[in-house]
Amino acid sequence: MYEFFKEQLDAKEQNHNLRTLKEYCPIDAVRVKRDDKEYLMMASNNYLGLTFDSRVIEGALKGAQQYGTGSGGSRLVSGTFPLFTDLENELAKFKNTEKALVFNTGYMANVGTISAIADKHTIIFSDALNHASIIDGCRLSRGAVKAYSHCDVDELKYLLKQVDRNARKLIVTDGVFSMDGDIAPLDKLYELSRDYNALLMVDDAHATGTIGNGHGTAAYFNLEKEIDIQLGTLSKSLGSVGGYIAANSTIIDYLVNTSRSFIFSTALSPADIGAALAALHILETDASVLGRLQENVNYMADKLTSMGIDATNETPIFPILIGSNEDTLAVSDYLYESGIIGTAIRPPTVPIGESRIRLTVTAAHNKEQIDYVCHTLHKAMQTVK
Repeated sequence: MYEFFKEQLDAKEQNHNLRTLKEYCPIDAVRVKRDDKEYLMMASNNYLGLTFDSRVIEGALKGAQQYGTGSGGSRLVSGTFPLFTDLENELAKFKNTEKALVFNTGYMANVGTISAIADKHTIIFSDALNHASIIDGCRLSRGAVKAYSHCDVDELKYLLKQVDRNARKLIVTDGVFSMDGDIAPLDKLYELSRDYNALLMVDDAHATGTIGNGHGTAAYFNLEKEIDIQLGTLSKSLGSVGGYIAANSTIIDYLVNTSRSFIFSTALSPADIGAALAALHILETDASVLGRLQENVNYMADKLTSMGIDATNETPIFPILIGSNEDTLAVSDYLYESGIIGTAIRPPTVPIGESRIRLTVTAAHNKEQIDYVCHTLHKAMQTVK
């Protein structure tokens, strides 16, 4: 009865592509412990290091103390806490839009939004390296999906020219691509969206708190009021959990009435919302947090480059391309034995032959830690050459 599944797992193991869960106990924003050994975390999306910030923890505690530990139901059935309204108002101001709507995760925000605003009569133009949640949202919409090569504006223009100008169209892209760390050419995508009468949606999961003075990709390109739909997460830079959509009131009201992942999900807990509110306030008022992140990004990029390892200082994501699954696992294991968590990223997350170590630096790392990671990585890469 289970032979098929066992065969599939065995094949993954033979291809050095089997995933397993490892249990870690966090010590602080950048250190974890396992079996009494301490590790430096270099695979986290906690970009601003806020998960252990006392102000964020206090926000979570206040939320739970005031409204309890659970929400008690979906928001259309059980109602919306004032805390939700406060957060959505703050997110709308933060993204310079009319309204915002909170979802349980960024994944659910993408799936629920795309499948709601697009249908079988919609043509969706999606970057080939978009996140899995965008891809799944496109599939659920039943729209006609046309993938264009990564950040290839010319190819996108060619595809747009082939369809009826009056057809319903959606262009969707990551803002910062999670596995490559590069930034979408949102300014050029915006021009095409206007030229060809298409909605434009950007996923700012990895852009919020990292570019555009922390406000994301639209702010990075000075297009905050122009982009039709901006998605973000309350996890990653904001140190909580959840996702959100920021857009005009028509889009948000439409999602409230049609987005299945919003309508049929029990709402986030008050602690989650309280933590996100506190983190958002820090991001907007405490410039030192963003300053530390950019300083660390610059420092790590310079360090890696000086060692002959390709790196840029665009974002906190450093993709270290290795190639084969086996070699990538060897580098990851070397780092692990040296007390560093640098996860091996393999297919299907990335294309075959492009397995990599995806390192991320945060505002909470210090220069000594970054030095140690860079030197250890350099040694590890020598072992597979």
